[in-house]
Amino acid sequence: MTSSRPTLQIIVASTRPGRIGLPIGEWFQQQALEHGGFDVQWVDLAEWNLPFVDEPHHPRLRQYTRDHTRRWSALIESADAFVMVTPEYNHSFNAPLKNAIDYLIHEWAFKPVGFVSYGGLSGGTRAVQMLKPILSDLNMTPIVEAVYIPFVSQLMSEGRFAPPPAFAQTAQQMLTQIERTEAALRPLPAAQRAPAPAH
Repeated sequence: MTSSRPTLQIIVASTRPGRIGLPIGEWFQQQALEHGGFDVQWVDLAEWNLPFVDEPHHPRLRQYTRDHTRRWSALIESADAFVMVTPEYNHSFNAPLKNAIDYLIHEWAFKPVGFVSYGGLSGGTRAVQMLKPILSDLNMTPIVEAVYIPFVSQLMSEGRFAPPPAFAQTAQQMLTQIERTEAALRPLPAAQRAPAPAH
């Protein structure tokens, strides 16, 4: 029996050893499960270990020649919505996330995307602001509500992310907005695939 709930993929962007993004992603995964509006999938870019884009053809053609690209395409195609858990590196987001995005075009389209970002004083806000125009250009819909985590090291306890309750409230608000936006966007992919009417 297939689920009627949309599939939400949580993409953990950081790949470095000792990354804080992993426990933050695990915390957000629990938030998504508690929300109950989605079938939740875990996507860890460290586990995928995608090489820098090595396809000879432009991704808009979908003429993939590498097995890792075909598997990545199938995974992203299967999602209805995303949350990207991203650090801020030098006023932007990290290279593995940009690389993962650039592999594909059509698979991302007409899907909402939320953000959990973390860093120092800014809480990763500059990384998110860099992501938004890129994702919008892929016909994605960035969600205004987001979880920004400033001074993240102060919220870690024995390797776990342990934020105050306000962070969970914000996460739930974002998830609800993603759910509503996904429902509104759902007809668009089918409409885009349909042939143009004859004149």
